[in-house]
Amino acid sequence: MTDTTALTDEELRAALNRVRTEVGKAVVGQDGAVTGLIIALLTRGHVLLEGVPGVAKTLLVRTLSRTLRLDTRRLQFTPDLMPGDVTGSLAYDPRSGEFAFREGPVFTNILLADEINRTPPKTQSALLEAMEERQVSADGVTRPLPDTFLVAATQNPIEYEGTYTLPEAQLDRFLLKLVLDVPERDAEVSLLRRHADGFDPHDLAAAGVQPVLGAAELAAARAAASAVRVSDDVLAYVVDLARATRRSPSMRLGVSPRGATGLLAAAKAWAWLTGYDSVTPDHVQAMLLPVWRHRVQLRPEAELEGVSVDAVLRSIVQQVQVPL
Repeated sequence: MTDTTALTDEELRAALNRVRTEVGKAVVGQDGAVTGLIIALLTRGHVLLEGVPGVAKTLLVRTLSRTLRLDTRRLQFTPDLMPGDVTGSLAYDPRSGEFAFREGPVFTNILLADEINRTPPKTQSALLEAMEERQVSADGVTRPLPDTFLVAATQNPIEYEGTYTLPEAQLDRFLLKLVLDVPERDAEVSLLRRHADGFDPHDLAAAGVQPVLGAAELAAARAAASAVRVSDDVLAYVVDLARATRRSPSMRLGVSPRGATGLLAAAKAWAWLTGYDSVTPDHVQAMLLPVWRHRVQLRPEAELEGVSVDAVLRSIVQQVQVPL
């Protein structure tokens, strides 16, 4: 696609649906995570991918990147990783005899931050300015990042030895937290069939994964999604849900106004993807868990009772009155 001015909303939606199809050639049983990543691209958000080892978190991001004709870099987070290894640093150039800024891997369209919780908070926080302001400040100079910029960070939810909990300020910068579960039986059988037939996850070209669209088409889709209408009743519904998390006896920390605006943005993107020109309460409810599950904290007594964040949020959705 080259002439993006001629693309209608239907054509843009069809292109994004083809992205799902292309990703499905390499990744099986993670359709919800694929949709979440597309929504993040439409809202200029970032995504935290959580799942046990071997559920294709890294492969998912690599495959999505291939379908989008975007620059992608992978950064393996380790305990000895320094902030300058993420954002870049000044380096001496012997030819000019001066120090010059050498860009880090954050200067890309899609940054795969693999096992982000394996690096200390100081290095994790190096991403804060990039994720929020879309820029990097070094040596008194501010350097902008590309217009299309997404951080897709992975973490393992069960192996905590040698890991560092993500700071609340860092978590709040992720629009979505997507949980990748082990695929259903039929999907896992299909996965094994692909490997039995010679599928190589390191050779996406051989798997037939093709680029579908680029930055210009994504920009057009973002503009279309942002134009989706939202009624005052739906806005009030989002606020009532957020305030209910702050009043919940199970919650130590409820959703902030940033979380409410994130839910609104995600609901607009989901409404547009599904062919609606305005947001309904159903769109809000569909996006509530992935947008809010990492922004709230349970009280210690609720955790001791085995209550999960998702269960509390589902209960709140059931309790808050839905606008007619």
